[in-house]
Amino acid sequence: MKQYWSILKSILMYFLLTGATILMSFPLFWMISSSLKTLEETNSPGIIWIPKQITWDAYLSIFQNQNFLRSYFNSVFFVTFALAGTLISIAVVSYAFSRVDWPGKNFVFFLMLSTMMIPPQALIVPQYVFFNKLNWIGTFNPIIIPGYFAGGAAMIFLLRQSMAQIPKEMDESAFIDGANHIQIWWEIVMPLIKAPIATVATFLFVGFWNSLLTPLMYLQTVDLYTLPVYVSTLYNINNTVQQWPTIMSAAVLTTVPLIVVFFFTQRFILESVVISGLKG
Repeated sequence: MKQYWSILKSILMYFLLTGATILMSFPLFWMISSSLKTLEETNSPGIIWIPKQITWDAYLSIFQNQNFLRSYFNSVFFVTFALAGTLISIAVVSYAFSRVDWPGKNFVFFLMLSTMMIPPQALIVPQYVFFNKLNWIGTFNPIIIPGYFAGGAAMIFLLRQSMAQIPKEMDESAFIDGANHIQIWWEIVMPLIKAPIATVATFLFVGFWNSLLTPLMYLQTVDLYTLPVYVSTLYNINNTVQQWPTIMSAAVLTTVPLIVVFFFTQRFILESVVISGLKG
């Protein structure tokens, strides 16, 4: 009887997971389907699930749009530099919190975690005033430079916990051999936390790539627009007939890098979850 009940639970679980997968995948399906429809099909009063005749006109027109290509390059530029600086600074601060003993460490760590309770909306005005004083409005500086100061308390906490699990005897052996903190951080600690690093990098990449509010506030010129900002400008609120195939094709091309990154990093994310579960 227990065996049959176990099989039944497995079947129900598979059905639930399959249903959840279909439900979560529906927006992506609708986006791709709409990008391959004609303008008449997307604006028809009835629901057309699959285009009667697949057309690539929307993709051809979006690739010929110089503003789209420029915004794609801007997103790659912004994400590359913001991700590199933020990830390195987070790793350094996490090492300082987990492997180095210094006065007031626990208090500073508590203050850092306390910043997670501050709503981001409460910082919009003072940050804008601050960056305006620096004459950074209309440049990439306000959306790149802050990350170089270890922005992201949750990410620091995640890496700190991973680094703290490494035996400190390894540090002591390295010090005896003449290594310093930088060498220990780069040559010993970092290689041992590849999975958490990949997980943090993925979270940061998704956050930077999908960022809309801060680029919209600080860039302010079409030449500097990133992809989310550009895609948002395609929707004309005063136009009753929207160019949905063009909007959806731009959204699909914006989503492709996220899918590619997740495809290559999902193994590290799952490994990081498993390690946290076993040692937590």
